[in-house]
Amino acid sequence: MVRNNWTREEIAEIYNKPLMELIFEAASVHRKHFDPLEVQMSTLLSIKTGGCPEDCAYCPQAARYNTDVKGTPLLNEEEIIQSALAAKANGSSRFCMGAAWREVKDNVHFDRVVEVVKKVTDLGMEVCCTLGMLNEHQAKRLKEAGLYAYNHNLDTSPEYYEKIITTRTYEDRLNTLENVRKAGISVCCGGIVGMGEDKSDRIGLLQTLANMSQHPESVPINALVAVEGTPLENQEKISFWEILRTIATARIIMPKSMVRLSAGRTEMSIAEQALCFMAGANSIFAGDKLLTTPNPEFDQDKMMFELLGLKHKPAFKDCTIPKNSMEVTETL
Repeated sequence: MVRNNWTREEIAEIYNKPLMELIFEAASVHRKHFDPLEVQMSTLLSIKTGGCPEDCAYCPQAARYNTDVKGTPLLNEEEIIQSALAAKANGSSRFCMGAAWREVKDNVHFDRVVEVVKKVTDLGMEVCCTLGMLNEHQAKRLKEAGLYAYNHNLDTSPEYYEKIITTRTYEDRLNTLENVRKAGISVCCGGIVGMGEDKSDRIGLLQTLANMSQHPESVPINALVAVEGTPLENQEKISFWEILRTIATARIIMPKSMVRLSAGRTEMSIAEQALCFMAGANSIFAGDKLLTTPNPEFDQDKMMFELLGLKHKPAFKDCTIPKNSMEVTETL
């Protein structure tokens, strides 16, 4: 059953199960709702890099931190289209565009993003954007342009959030997600593990996601990539087993959501990634970068898919948010 009333105690009981039992349960749930060999490949492109005014402790794009990231203006349309075509040719069925903005502003830059959303959608790809906060009207404009999904992560639990970010509230993030949902856009929302949080914070993040009135269609689980110059540059690397437990628990309590194995894959062996797929992850980001952090290249993932017998999930398969429609046809 799909539930939206999980207690932290219930989620903790799942999270803390003997690992083999947890993986088996997550794999069983996964097979009820998805083809266990099918994994969606997505590509994330930074279309406007650096110069962000916020203070997210993990982010090398924050203007206040001294990192190696160089600020760039919004890419031109042709560059973005060519990146989308290359991603599609390499097996990606979803193309995500990220801009280092605090919030969307009604200006020429947003107009350009709206136009490029239309053109990438016409390529037959699921188009996703992550542009910061946006209001209801802006969400509707993106939907009308053909936007399939919008990413806006909660990052961590409500309790730990202020230790990571002070320039935007948890409520701000929830309001943006509500505007996305009202517009009929698929919600992509997850978080980051390994930022110094306790196990209880990972459980708190999962509870917030699972108790939304409708589960996010996509739940990215990121492992912190510690970047020199950010406040978390010396953060100790989280155990792989905690990442695996987070993925498995997410699969069990949000059974119909795509669970995305996101940042941090460069630190994982193929065997570790295989365990994540077994435990319910059914999407990855492909390409040599995730915005500004390292990521396995297409050829490496092609080899992994062949070794594990995985196949690519096509665009719009089993989707709950129909293409070019303001109506939600099925609730999770």
